Amino acid sequence: MKFNKIGMAAVASAVWLAMSGSASFAADPYEGVWKVQDSSGKPMEITLSSGGKASANEHRMSGTWKEEGNAAVISWSTGWTTKIEKQDGGYKHSAYRKGQPPSGTPNNSSDAEKVK
Repeated sequence: MKFNKIGMAAVASAVWLAMSGSASFAADPYEGVWKVQDSSGKPMEITLSSGGKASANEHRMSGTWKEEGNAAVISWSTGWTTKIEKQDGGYKHSAYRKGQPPSGTPNNSSDAEKVK
C-alpha cells in the first residue's frame, strides 16, 4: 500500500512538472513563414527560425532576428533591417535600407501574414 501512494505521488509530480514546463517551451509567435511584399511590390516570404536565423526567398537573403517589444527585428547580411510588428489587430512589415534607423520612416512597408 505504501508503494502505491509513493508511486502515485511520483506520477502526479511528473505530470505536473511536464505540464508546467511545456509552457516555457512554447514556440515564439514570430517563428514561422511570413508573406510580405518586397520594395517592388512583389510577393516575398520571410522565414524566422528558432535560434534566431532568418531567410527570405527573395535574393536568397539570410540574416538573424530577435524579438524586440511587439516586433521581430531582422538584420539581413545585406545591411537592410526588416521589422514584422503587431499593429491594429494584424501584422505590418517594414523595411529599412542599410544605414537607415529602424525607428524612422521605412523604405517600404506592407501587411504581413503568417502562413506557416
